[in-house]
Amino acid sequence: MLVVGSINVDLSLTCPRLPAPGETLLADSVHRSAGGKGANQAVGAARAGGAATTLIGAVGDDADGATMLAALVSAGVDCDRVARSGELPTGLALITVDHAAENTIVVAAGANASVRVTEDDQDVIAAADVILAQLEVPQQVVVAAARRRRDGVPLVLNAAPSAPLTEELVAEVDVLVVNEHEARDLSGIEDLEAATAELLQRVPAVLVTLGAAGAQLHRQGAAPLVVPAPEVEAVDTVAAGDTFCGAFAAALARGEGDLAAMRLGAAAASLAVQRRGAQSSVPTLEEARAQVHATYGRQAAAPSPAAEATRG
Repeated sequence: MLVVGSINVDLSLTCPRLPAPGETLLADSVHRSAGGKGANQAVGAARAGGAATTLIGAVGDDADGATMLAALVSAGVDCDRVARSGELPTGLALITVDHAAENTIVVAAGANASVRVTEDDQDVIAAADVILAQLEVPQQVVVAAARRRRDGVPLVLNAAPSAPLTEELVAEVDVLVVNEHEARDLSGIEDLEAATAELLQRVPAVLVTLGAAGAQLHRQGAAPLVVPAPEVEAVDTVAAGDTFCGAFAAALARGEGDLAAMRLGAAAASLAVQRRGAQSSVPTLEEARAQVHATYGRQAAAPSPAAEATRG
């Protein structure tokens, strides 16, 4: 599968609580790690989803860029299509995490603003069974990749960070992934059910992630699918959504159905929130399948014949 998205250095500060406007707090600890929504989701697809994964993105021609690429390659992500910018630094995310595992994030795009899709990328786009993207790179980049895909290949768009979507991008989306806040922002409607219904008039499917409450998938003309999340004690939720998206999209790429893909995503995310960090918290496919088995039953954890054939 193909991921089009951002690569950042994550600078995470752990505090007793999130600071109020104008307030200065002393952090308990600081941690520097590999991140970026595109990179995190690529790791989620490769490690937790078990899919051959290529990333289109950009880093600075700097030490941070080299470190980020090394982390991605070690996680099994193909980075041959990641550009090195000589003008812009590698992206940076400043993350504050409180003792309840809630977080705030501010991102400096850096080289992510320079990501482009060119004719040289046509082969990896044409080979993809699923394209997964987010909104930390320019929307026209995602549109360019989507327009080069094979017929029938779904574009899964995680609309994060929340931003108005261009009509060109909306026209390409097959599955829109949002959390509660993003659903309300994009629809302009406070009630979640009504917000989801409004979004479903614009795209074929809307997947709403609900944190500890699980996830709901709404497809036009079909009954909603609801998957509860495994009950766990969270310590850091920074990579939960990205892990879910990566594992979910990878399962689709391997031929799994919606329900199996959602369960794998929820299981993988539940393991990620029990560990600190972004990419470092992503579980393996074997760990995620064990969590699916423990939460939803042995039959739910078994891969479909189509998925096994794809993996082979």
